[in-house]
Amino acid sequence: MSERFFSDSYVEETRLGFMFLRSHTWQHHVLRVAINDLRRLFSDPLPENAVLLDAGCGQGKSFQYLHNTFAPSRIIGIDADPHSLNLSGKEALRQGLNVELIGSDCAVLPLPDASVDIVFCHQTFHHLVEQEKALTEFYRVLKPGGYLLFAESTEAYIDTWVIRWFFRHPMHVQKSAGQYLEMLRGQGFEFSSHNVSYPYLWWSRARDFGLLERLKLIKPKPFGQREETLINVVARKPLRAFVEGETS
Repeated sequence: MSERFFSDSYVEETRLGFMFLRSHTWQHHVLRVAINDLRRLFSDPLPENAVLLDAGCGQGKSFQYLHNTFAPSRIIGIDADPHSLNLSGKEALRQGLNVELIGSDCAVLPLPDASVDIVFCHQTFHHLVEQEKALTEFYRVLKPGGYLLFAESTEAYIDTWVIRWFFRHPMHVQKSAGQYLEMLRGQGFEFSSHNVSYPYLWWSRARDFGLLERLKLIKPKPFGQREETLINVVARKPLRAFVEGETS
């Protein structure tokens, strides 16, 4: 795989992981489901003619879903891996979409302050070593009132034998659902319980992929009595950031 643009703050996928990210399972059961769920979590109407940043766009498989769901006027894809960006360009052409692609790590976004309406960060954050810097950058480039669409696997999922065996992640920065929410609030993002969901999808239960539940050998644990494996959040940069002259 090609050398990354920023080698110190991003942990790239294994060869198997890279192949999985172009699979039907990834596109249909992971990306599509997450984007539909994030759309459902909005409390207000979507921004019109939005500038949308796909932070960690990978191989561009999200572009068609983002275009169809949010109707942005402009899509920017950023990724730290040149090979992924090359594949993203081909995917955009295949979908007939005009996507601006930038090689960069999320901790150093080459975009102006308050230039983006929506930041889409799906299953990227757990690859980032400098998570706090990346979150600060997301906040900086968002316009006041702009949205961060945050969809992540938690430590309860990442720290399982299946995931550790087949994929590569910086384990010392993995977080629980609650810790991710605390991080978002600490950066200044606003959201309520209506803007948060905790999907408990079969593929996120890496110990048995929900097989024992489907066979009715055990009962599924209800919310509040289980370790959450996924968290989706629609978080907003406050409108008052403009009034107070804040950009970060």
